[in-house]
Amino acid sequence: MKKVLITLLLTSISALATAAQSTSPAPASNDQASYVRPNAEKRFKRFVKDTVGPTAWIGIGAGAAFATAADSPKEWGRSGEGFGRRVASNLGRNAIRNTVIYGLDEAFKLDSSYYRSTKRDVGSRVGNALLSTVTARKANGKRTVGVPRIVGTFTANVVANELWYPARYDWKDGMKSGGISLGVNAMFNLVKEFVFKK
Repeated sequence: MKKVLITLLLTSISALATAAQSTSPAPASNDQASYVRPNAEKRFKRFVKDTVGPTAWIGIGAGAAFATAADSPKEWGRSGEGFGRRVASNLGRNAIRNTVIYGLDEAFKLDSSYYRSTKRDVGSRVGNALLSTVTARKANGKRTVGVPRIVGTFTANVVANELWYPARYDWKDGMKSGGISLGVNAMFNLVKEFVFKK
């Protein structure tokens, strides 16, 4: 099963990479024209911050608190120990996800970070938030298929379900969780677009 899973992930990466490289050129948008690719040091610092920084810990803790209240998975219970297991699980998923995203970003010379829209109308801003969930930026600022974020999100959830979730969970549950995680990411992008200043 694990060999099948690895083959599936590698095939998906290859297909997404091919799609990313074959996208046709389009006129530069305001967002594209204003984009400046961060240098290697900034990209690495952002990776560390997204993995173990204060905002990451808030998300990890909040997710664990929500899952404990919902008693999911129920095998871990609603106790302090159950909360601790969920924190450790969320930390593991976050580390896997961000490591895969960072590694693929560097390999494909992409940038999966979120950038607020330079346009101020609501439609453009909502579109930017939702599109950023499944796209990344090339060095010239042009959007392309977000291979790193998509693969990183699904990989983290599949690994968690296969390795440390209770035995009734498997890779299919990980794929479902990955889809939900992308949806949650889209909601956070909307918050970043309309609430946060940076």
